[in-house]
Amino acid sequence: MSILDRHKSVETNATLLLVLSFLVVTIGGIVEIAPLFYLQNTIEKVEGMRPYSPLELKGREIYQREGCYVCHSQMIRPFRDEVERYGHYSLAAESMYDHPFQWGSKRTGPDLARIGDRYSNEWHVQHLIEPRSVVPESIMPSYSFLADTDLDATNIAGHLKTNRMLGVPYDDEMIENALADMRDQANPDADWDGLLARYPKAKTGDFDGNPNRLTEMDAVIAYLQMLGTLVDFSTFDPEANAR
Repeated sequence: MSILDRHKSVETNATLLLVLSFLVVTIGGIVEIAPLFYLQNTIEKVEGMRPYSPLELKGREIYQREGCYVCHSQMIRPFRDEVERYGHYSLAAESMYDHPFQWGSKRTGPDLARIGDRYSNEWHVQHLIEPRSVVPESIMPSYSFLADTDLDATNIAGHLKTNRMLGVPYDDEMIENALADMRDQANPDADWDGLLARYPKAKTGDFDGNPNRLTEMDAVIAYLQMLGTLVDFSTFDPEANAR
């Protein structure tokens, strides 16, 4: 049987073609993935990275719940136009505690990987309540209900424990103080020393404009305000981190 005849027999036999395709994909996947299990570290170590604070973690949960990731990526690619618009390209280490990560290139709205500290809390509140009041061309829907919805603090310690099972380095002290840290981060009258010791560079204060109430708006803005702020790119040396 000639090579052409063998090739024809494979193309005309759907079952055989499926089996052979599966074998090729499996072998290719093993070749690409298996070596990663033998590397001591597949993500560069970057100074400044830490787990999310309890309030940031709840904000991220709401961000996912509302489908914000459908229109906003969190991955700046190393292309000149993206770096000039959004900031330093994203590092793998910045997503090392994300479950799931927010990568992608689908952007109905802008990438949010460096949104932290770019706008005030007041701007974010207004933008989430009525997007077109600050961005006239925006097609984003209103999320005004976030300001009227109390933040569910049920079992926040359990949320941290679950993330620890997935490899996020929450220690016993963080878990023990999870509820207090979540409330204190949005309380302008709180003592933040313990919180900031556990979560350096955490944004603190009244996020939603109502210091007497902890809302989902507080959590979402706390999450947005920390994105891209943990790594000091003015001192970041990619060659040093690659060694």
